[in-house]
Amino acid sequence: MAEVELTNISKTFEGAPRPVLRDISFTVKDTEFVSLLGPSGCGKTTLLRIIAGLEEQTSGSLTIGALDMNRVAPRDRDMAFVFQNYALYPHFSVEDNISLGLRLRKIDKTEITARVKATTEMLGLEALLARKPRALSGGQRQRVALARALVRNPKVFLLDEPLSNLDAKLRDKTRGELRLLFKKVKGTVIYVTHDQIEAMTMSDKIVILQEGKIQQVGTPNEIYEHPANIFVATFIGTPQMNILAKKEMQAMGYVLTGAEAGVEDLTCGIRPEDLEASPEARPGWLEAAVDLCEPTGALTTLTLSAAGVPLRCSTTLKWPPARTRAWFTFKREHMHFFSSADGTRIN
Repeated sequence: MAEVELTNISKTFEGAPRPVLRDISFTVKDTEFVSLLGPSGCGKTTLLRIIAGLEEQTSGSLTIGALDMNRVAPRDRDMAFVFQNYALYPHFSVEDNISLGLRLRKIDKTEITARVKATTEMLGLEALLARKPRALSGGQRQRVALARALVRNPKVFLLDEPLSNLDAKLRDKTRGELRLLFKKVKGTVIYVTHDQIEAMTMSDKIVILQEGKIQQVGTPNEIYEHPANIFVATFIGTPQMNILAKKEMQAMGYVLTGAEAGVEDLTCGIRPEDLEASPEARPGWLEAAVDLCEPTGALTTLTLSAAGVPLRCSTTLKWPPARTRAWFTFKREHMHFFSSADGTRIN
């Protein structure tokens, strides 16, 4: 395996009014699992294709293990790409789909047999080797695509939304299996997703993109606890962070007392779990209407309205269904502050 380093990667498609990627720089360490996370159209897949050599960057450099990849053909980069639609050959058996890459590289037949056997046993595909892709479930096809990548033992694994075609229950199950699998094989992984839960639960590091630009790079905890700007703050977390202008805080009766009180262009952020609510009046707490109560088992999500300002609160309380008023307060130590001018974090 090897370290992957991107330096000032930019990409503009011919005839496009603006770049799809702008000055992308980050490093993926050996055996690290890094997710490229962002909304649809932010440039994630284009960036993955540039790393694979399937697209050429307009400017910037890419190295793997200190070797310059800019003029290296895709087949010579020693990477395995798992596509969103799995890209299995329908007329090939499972065994032939998995072994195809090895056969094209003219690997010895004995070694091919041994590698396919070890990989299919690891993924529980031994009983499916003679089947064609049309006879497989979505989850089985996804495992065959993974097996085809793993059997090559590449330096880097590139995965483009591999779980997006699975139903929610199977996606949750497969997410954990994938993470354990890549830890076991000590793989260097670059993983594209628009799903923040996938990125948060699977990654050593997350690269958040918006409109072709990096918004933040960090561990899941760093990004959740210290979002670099309002976009990151609201993109990560479910329900999303409450974002409140200073005048809205004042309208609902909350008094800012720290250094932030003197900042005029201030926007405040508070995650729903850091907003405490009670169905009974408490001294010093603010009053709000309960517009919606959504119990989900361990947690209940409340949609509140205070002085016309909407708020969401996640609570472990079993909220009385008939209670239409609530009293709430913010956990001051967990509040986030941003510049209203450009949305960047104020420490």
